[in-house]
Amino acid sequence: MGSRHRVGRLSGHRLGRLPGHRLGRRFGWLWAAYGTSALGTWLAFGAFPLIALQVLHAGPAEVAALSSAGSAVGAVAAVPLGPWVEFRRKRPVLIGMDLLRCAALLTVPAAFALGVLTFVQLLLVCVVVAAADITFRAASGAYLKTLLPAEDLLVANARFESTAWTTTIVGPPLGGMAIGLLGPVATVVADAVSYLLSALGIRAAGGHEPKPERRADRRMRAGDLLDGWRFILADTTLRPLFFNTALFNGLVMAAQPPLAVLMLGRLGFTPWQYGLAFAAPAIGGLLGSRLARPLVTRFGGHRVLVVSGAVRALWPVGLAFLGPGTGGLLLIVGVEFGLILCCGVFNPVSSTCRLERTAADRVTRTLSAWAVTTKASTALLTAVWGVLGGLLGPRTAIGLAGVLLLATPLLLPRRAGALPSEDTPEPAPSGG
Repeated sequence: MGSRHRVGRLSGHRLGRLPGHRLGRRFGWLWAAYGTSALGTWLAFGAFPLIALQVLHAGPAEVAALSSAGSAVGAVAAVPLGPWVEFRRKRPVLIGMDLLRCAALLTVPAAFALGVLTFVQLLLVCVVVAAADITFRAASGAYLKTLLPAEDLLVANARFESTAWTTTIVGPPLGGMAIGLLGPVATVVADAVSYLLSALGIRAAGGHEPKPERRADRRMRAGDLLDGWRFILADTTLRPLFFNTALFNGLVMAAQPPLAVLMLGRLGFTPWQYGLAFAAPAIGGLLGSRLARPLVTRFGGHRVLVVSGAVRALWPVGLAFLGPGTGGLLLIVGVEFGLILCCGVFNPVSSTCRLERTAADRVTRTLSAWAVTTKASTALLTAVWGVLGGLLGPRTAIGLAGVLLLATPLLLPRRAGALPSEDTPEPAPSGG
């Protein structure tokens, strides 16, 4: 099995797949399920804050807590799920997480219709959805690795990336129209239905999935909760990539609230201009995801990973120079396009690198730890930048995030290490 996973090594050039290469019926169902749920998520983009503001008359602090506190608590709740899912069949877990998200979201329109909706309920739904989302992503990575040979992983991840950016472009405008006609609760229903359709799609994929085996002498211990982080920190390639991703994503997202304040407040941009500034550049993500496989084939995965990861860090500092009017709008569209183009190349290569460097019986724990850390760091940095924006002003906070992002390429892997063997023994448990 180990030799099979070396065929598509990211540091090499043996990725000679045609653009129209078919990945099979089971992958097709998984891809369709991903696209459906992603579209539902973007249709409902901003629905919870609107419900909190318009229906529950919540204040700014409560609205901020829906995203930051909800994601942070959801990340903590997902910690024990990684080890638990690792030794279970992944397809039933994927279906279960979709159904859980569907059920949680449906409680919102139900409570709204009965006149009993509360802010606490919205927060609890955010927590459940965040935890289920982390678990789904981790399990789907493990499922994908068993579904496809190593040489097809980059093609698959590039298709997921392309779909993500497509739904980013299409979803918010359609969701905005739906909210205008039917109200924000309607888009929550649409999001819930998308998860139900995703569950049905994954179920339709069929196929036999052998149950992963746990060693007979091992039982779940408290120390097992940290297995994902131990695997990451022990790998010379994953460790710097892990810290780079957590810091980069956190700083980019932390700058968004001050940027919204600057654009919609002091600079006087209208809501449609604000939406256009972030929707139009998503085309760069489509282009980047299309370029990822040809670039890796030509230059090698490690070089593409490092170059795209470094170049993406150069763009955000330009947002500190944002001005009013058409010139300012063109500036932000250009900066966001360059940033998203580089991310469109970097993300599928990074995802493939993680899968290739992680043994099959560790994928769920590793990806779960990765997602938990990324969500928690994003929530923390967003809260910190909210304070900085209030103390220093939004433009200074945006500029500080951009300057710090310039240092993130130092955390990228310096060289492509040899792929670990699938038979590498697990690290010894740390007490318990």
